[in-house]
Amino acid sequence: MNALARLGVYAGLLGCVAAAAAGAGFALGPLGDDDDSGRHATETAAGGHGADGGASSALSGLSVARDGYRLVLADATLPVGRAVSLAFRIVDSTGDAVHDFDLEGGVRMHLIVVRRDLTGYQHLQPKLAADGTFAVELALPAAGVWRAFADFERDGKKTVLGADLLAAGEFASETLPAPRARIAVDGYRVELTGASRAGREDELEFHVSRGGQPVEPEPYLSARGHLVALREGDLGYLHVHPLEDGEPGEVAFAATFPTVGRYRLFLQFDDEGRIHTAGFTLEVRG
Repeated sequence: MNALARLGVYAGLLGCVAAAAAGAGFALGPLGDDDDSGRHATETAAGGHGADGGASSALSGLSVARDGYRLVLADATLPVGRAVSLAFRIVDSTGDAVHDFDLEGGVRMHLIVVRRDLTGYQHLQPKLAADGTFAVELALPAAGVWRAFADFERDGKKTVLGADLLAAGEFASETLPAPRARIAVDGYRVELTGASRAGREDELEFHVSRGGQPVEPEPYLSARGHLVALREGDLGYLHVHPLEDGEPGEVAFAATFPTVGRYRLFLQFDDEGRIHTAGFTLEVRG
């Protein structure tokens, strides 16, 4: 059996386990709280969303349950290349579905989906039904193991839960791109300035231009841009919103990366009614 086939078999086995566990959780109701070892994320800590660009000193999304909540998927196995409805609930410690979520940028839930090799990034806004079920159309473009992050707030408290999805089939993992200061995406040039050291709040500035002229991003979910950072290896999650000030074409974020290593940054901005996603690899040093 060659290496590619072995990867496919491994993905299938992992997906069966994930799907069985998720499906059982959706049906059984009361579930415990298997809190991860990270510190609790406050509004301006891990995954903070404030207009001040809230910084993080701890990453989240490493656990399916924390802060008294659990992410319960209806089905963790999805087809490749075809849009289907992904349904899930956030349940409390008694197993009851949570219904009341804070509005962030006009939505009650941010769902981030990315393959475990940090490709195929999607940022979705599921709709909440009366029974407490969130649903959204999702198409996974390639086979592999994917990570879904449910990012929400209740009473001003941020929680990010994570669970794996499977798009069954043979696949080869992609190598994380080397750090680059400038990339091209959809006809735009995006440049990243600023360096980061572990455990220190630093400012990251993204400069967006087209044809040599700065582009001022339009509001996207009530913000000038969105940034998600995922740590290579375990996909520890950080989501912050931009600082209010900035030069034309500049979107700046304040963030604290807790450990040295490589992180994949996904910047999203809106121009002319279309959302653009720029991916950067950031080397965080000690």
